[in-house]
Amino acid sequence: MKTMAHGASPFRIWLRVRWSWLPGAVLSAWTALGMNAVALAQSIADPALTLQLSGMEEKEPWTIGIRILVLLTILTLAPALLVLLTSFTRVVIVLGLLRQAMGTLHAPPNQVIIGLALFLTVFIMMPVWEDIRVNAITPYLEDRLTQERALERAIVPVRAFMLRQVREKDLALFVDMARLGQPATPQDVPLHVLIPAFVTSELRTAFQIGFLIYVPFLVIDMIIASILMSMGMMLLPPVMISLPFKLVLFVLADGWFLIVGSLMQSFR
Repeated sequence: MKTMAHGASPFRIWLRVRWSWLPGAVLSAWTALGMNAVALAQSIADPALTLQLSGMEEKEPWTIGIRILVLLTILTLAPALLVLLTSFTRVVIVLGLLRQAMGTLHAPPNQVIIGLALFLTVFIMMPVWEDIRVNAITPYLEDRLTQERALERAIVPVRAFMLRQVREKDLALFVDMARLGQPATPQDVPLHVLIPAFVTSELRTAFQIGFLIYVPFLVIDMIIASILMSMGMMLLPPVMISLPFKLVLFVLADGWFLIVGSLMQSFR
């Protein structure tokens, strides 16, 4: 009756006694689980990464690693090599100047111009690349050439192509700037001198072709502008009137055939 008077029933007292052991049991289980986890972690060895290279017993032990390194280097330098050592520079500049001369703004779009320039470059450079494949890449992959010898053979057709297109004036300029003296043969010109001379010559040739492309379209613009001024329509942009005439002239003259053919002939 005394516990009843204080507001605690026998049932509540029984529950308190019954569940008083629960916190201690949970703490003991948690401690044991943590000790087991620490012991398990200590018993497991640290993970180790091992690297094993095959072919150490052969003549060229680092052949695979060198091939991977060369491949990654070529992939990294591929855009620069494509732009500077091939016909891509001249072709893409001429196509860009053609679009500006016609005044069509975004027609053809940049994707079409770049794609056409790439395929024309592949077409022009195919004999060079075939020579590289036959005389350098295939023997190297068949282990008939060392890497150094394969690179020497691969440079020969590229050097010959650049020497055919470079101007003597540009080449002499860079030879004098490099203070190399007079080379005995064109093959004695180092690549670090030949490449900038070749790019300079390509830019000059591309702008020459672009100037010839600009002339007929410029004449059409001047004629249309003179007619509009004589009619007193000075607020009307001449480009709006001259653009259809430019397109008609370009189509009737079979302009794409002439431009692409001229670009092909310029590399012979």
